[in-house]
Amino acid sequence: MLSALLVLPLLALTAALAPAASARTAAVPTATLTEVTGFGENPSNLQMYVYVPNSVTAYPAVVVAVHWCGGSASAMYSGTEWASLAESYGFVVVYPSVTRASKCFDVSSPQALKHGGGSDPVGIRSMVDWVSAHYAADTGKVFATGISSGAMMTNILLGDYPDVFAAGAAFSGVPFACFATTDGSEWNSACSGGTISHTPQEWGDLVRAAYPGYTGPRPRMQLWHGTEDTTLSYANFGEEIKQWTNVLGVSQTPAATDSPAGGWTRTRYGATGDQAPVEAISLQGVGHNLYAYGMAARALTFFGLDSGGTAPQPPAGACRVTVTTNAWNTGLTASVTLTNTGTTTANGWQLGFTLPTGQTITNGWNATYSPASGAVTATNVSYNATIAPNASVSIGYQAGHTGNSAAPTAYTLNGTTCTVS
Repeated sequence: MLSALLVLPLLALTAALAPAASARTAAVPTATLTEVTGFGENPSNLQMYVYVPNSVTAYPAVVVAVHWCGGSASAMYSGTEWASLAESYGFVVVYPSVTRASKCFDVSSPQALKHGGGSDPVGIRSMVDWVSAHYAADTGKVFATGISSGAMMTNILLGDYPDVFAAGAAFSGVPFACFATTDGSEWNSACSGGTISHTPQEWGDLVRAAYPGYTGPRPRMQLWHGTEDTTLSYANFGEEIKQWTNVLGVSQTPAATDSPAGGWTRTRYGATGDQAPVEAISLQGVGHNLYAYGMAARALTFFGLDSGGTAPQPPAGACRVTVTTNAWNTGLTASVTLTNTGTTTANGWQLGFTLPTGQTITNGWNATYSPASGAVTATNVSYNATIAPNASVSIGYQAGHTGNSAAPTAYTLNGTTCTVS
């Protein structure tokens, strides 16, 4: 049965909560997990639970924490530290809960894979809208995270509703639409077994097809997977990376690679900081039940909701880049104008782009550049850190080349894809 194949039991989850990463100590929850009824359109009869900390901030951020197959909102609440982190940082946590017999989220039906199509994603979107209305939440700071079935739903939510979610963190999941079925089945053995593979473009097209015509910013994604996962094959981890790097328009070549804990390999794509467009953490020798204490705090840093983050949050709007190059035999200069076309001020910025093969930056101005080749991140300097709406900054660099003097064709501002003119 599906419930036997994709279950992260509470006892197994609790046993996995031994410290695996250094993290800021979370506060003890002092508020109450509360059920909300009549929260809006809810075609699949989900239950909604909400945790509002006593220390909730004005215009709080919202984290949607999605349980595993066979789990529940109360199990997600008690088995993870999201409520404790909410006490420390003042955001609101939404815990959706499945009522169908399998206790698995719908990540496979055609309705679930379409913006406004129906099923679970619509109900979860209604929950976010309810919280936004009742607590004056910051709609630019809505995030999704989940484990197993909840990780798959995290992929779905970011694909269906890029206009709602700023980022997600998926623990042991699969790519958007990997679990798609047309026969009413909740289970896709080919996907769970890791035999479905697509090109990055094909994976990205599946996400883009969920919301045809959408041209706004896309949410950033953090991915976690154990190398010994026998429930949802580790091969899905690589497919997720292919998908989200394509969706976000960044190189599949990591901008940074490190090991933040024993047996962990972390790769960042499109930028090197804590809020890179895509961050992927591989856990050597770990199975499906990978979640451990401290991982939520790392996701919180990726979301930018703690004071330990080193990079700014994505602006609430779009951006535009204009670039001109002047080349000679073995070198070139590039002048880049970055315009904030959104509605809020960017307080601190990182512009990500990928240099063509053979180009290496030798010096630059009005920004710091790292690394010198491949997927480069240009970071503001002290005198141009703020970009008001409709304002621009000009930066530039000099580079050597081995024959290809073209300018980069894609840029991201703090993870938000820019238009290029």
